[in-house]
Amino acid sequence: MPRVCFTLQVRRDRMAEYVERHAAVWPEMLRALHDTGWHDYSLFLREDGLLVGYLVTDDLAAAQAGMARTDVNARWQAEMAEFFEELDLPPDQGFWQLDEVFHLEDQLAALDTAPPSDPPAPRAQDLP
Repeated sequence: MPRVCFTLQVRRDRMAEYVERHAAVWPEMLRALHDTGWHDYSLFLREDGLLVGYLVTDDLAAAQAGMARTDVNARWQAEMAEFFEELDLPPDQGFWQLDEVFHLEDQLAALDTAPPSDPPAPRAQDLP
């Protein structure tokens, strides 16, 4: 299942309230996220307001479209929009998605399925 990572910038003067709001997300919002394909969803906040989100989903566009069809998402996004800097779209549409460049388990799995390689040829200094 594809992994998605994104960033947003939380206003420094609103960081404490942003954290407080996410300590008790509305149950209806939690269920909607899960039911529309947002799995293993986490948010991380750095002291300068950089917000990093991570989730696993079969299809990000479909997960976003599913949330867009819910009333709870419209209410949540309207309330959260004021927490972000330089955002012209609702937060769930205006984030910067990052490209994945490394994943340990993928590379380990590739090693496990790769044919065994020939041992390296002896170097001249190793010959008798």
